[in-house]
Amino acid sequence: MIHSTAIVHPNARLAADVEVGAYTLIGEHVEIGSGTVIGPHVVINGHTRIGQHNRIFQFCSLGEIPQDKKYAGEPTRLEIGDHNTIREFCTFNLGTAQDLGVTRIGSHNWIMAYVHLAHDCQVGNHTIFANNAQLAGHVDVGDYAILGGFTVVHQFVRIGAHIITGMGTILLQDIPPFMLVSGNPAAPHGTNSEGLKRRGYSSASIMAIKRAYKTLYKSALSLVDARSAIEQQLAEYPELQPLIEFLAHSDRGIVR
Repeated sequence: MIHSTAIVHPNARLAADVEVGAYTLIGEHVEIGSGTVIGPHVVINGHTRIGQHNRIFQFCSLGEIPQDKKYAGEPTRLEIGDHNTIREFCTFNLGTAQDLGVTRIGSHNWIMAYVHLAHDCQVGNHTIFANNAQLAGHVDVGDYAILGGFTVVHQFVRIGAHIITGMGTILLQDIPPFMLVSGNPAAPHGTNSEGLKRRGYSSASIMAIKRAYKTLYKSALSLVDARSAIEQQLAEYPELQPLIEFLAHSDRGIVR
């Protein structure tokens, strides 16, 4: 059902069962999948594709041009997957030609009020962004990451899977998978053990991740030597593979 006061461009492609609230504006190049519910006073613009069974609350702005002076009107995109909850006053921008040209959000994400995802961010699946989490451009966020309220992330930072940040964390460098960090600037404070338990990691795997944390942060080894030491446990604990791969490709350096 589309509310009588909503404005939907005739070229927009909406599944038959999409719900659109009062005074919402949907632009020409927007595509919205089945079962998605859009609240009142939402603006969806640009080349934006939204999947199935999403819930988008009032006053969100999705698919507007990037906050980037280099942007010159290129037909870049915003892509949102399925089964996401996007709460009030969220802003997700289009990508830029200087990167992949797309800002992408996966599926089953829980995104709370006032979250900003800048141009070219790549967000995985099953993440949680608490109120006022803010991502600058070109940030990558792995699956099951949890960003505490008022977490602020510098551009080009990579955030590994299964991490958690404390409220008010300032991220200037990459966070390896499985870690718990907080502070300004962010510092490591152990592993996200409770989250790993909830996701079915065995006690032995969690202990191996804790040992890897100590190797990385408590041994005084260089990053290269710490990664080499963790690799020696890989045959017994393949769960460490994402951590090893992340460390091998961390161009900005990791939170230390």
